[in-house]
Amino acid sequence: MAHPLWPLFDLRIRSERLVLRLPSDDELVELASLARSGIHEPDEMPFAVPWSTRPSPEFEIGFCQHHWLMRATWTPEKWWLNLAVERGGSLVGAQTIHAEQFRVLRTVDTGSWVGRAFQRQGIGTEMRAAVLAFAFDHLGAEAAETEAFLDNVPSNAVTRGLGYEPNGFGRLAPEGEAREIARYRMTAKRWRSRARAPVDVDGLERCRPLFGLGDTGSGS
Repeated sequence: MAHPLWPLFDLRIRSERLVLRLPSDDELVELASLARSGIHEPDEMPFAVPWSTRPSPEFEIGFCQHHWLMRATWTPEKWWLNLAVERGGSLVGAQTIHAEQFRVLRTVDTGSWVGRAFQRQGIGTEMRAAVLAFAFDHLGAEAAETEAFLDNVPSNAVTRGLGYEPNGFGRLAPEGEAREIARYRMTAKRWRSRARAPVDVDGLERCRPLFGLGDTGSGS
């Protein structure tokens, strides 16, 4: 049944094993519990903002506030789509796709995490590929960007494996100490230069104005 107020709740991105969708408030509890159970080693920090190591109840409150903020501040000129990733009826992680001035710039960036119990199973690659297919094949993106700390081996491996090209370096200090990051970029031409696994998208038509795309176009 279509959501009467917020069509993004009806959006579904389906890959071979996964369904990516906006989580309900009740599902934020499950998603927060999954994140709290562990995403990375205690002595690692793969995120630009160190949200994953905050103590309770700061962690839980901040987790919900972040998801609510991304909904509340959504505009066609600046949006974050924070998707829960489901496999076989269970939540396994989260995948974000974000853009500013998308109608003009046609560029997105991405971020993600996978619960430790589900890592090393190809889920990170599959869910990133799913949102890239959504961006390039359904939203009409012309470029996708991402970045990762140099010591984040899994994230860099996923990015390179999907065919991104190196796009420079930078520095961030999530815990007060500067660390090097690698930046990457994928163009639509490069995305389409190799065979990709099929991805189905449902519920996009009503969402198109929210992405700054008008009322008609590709997608369903």
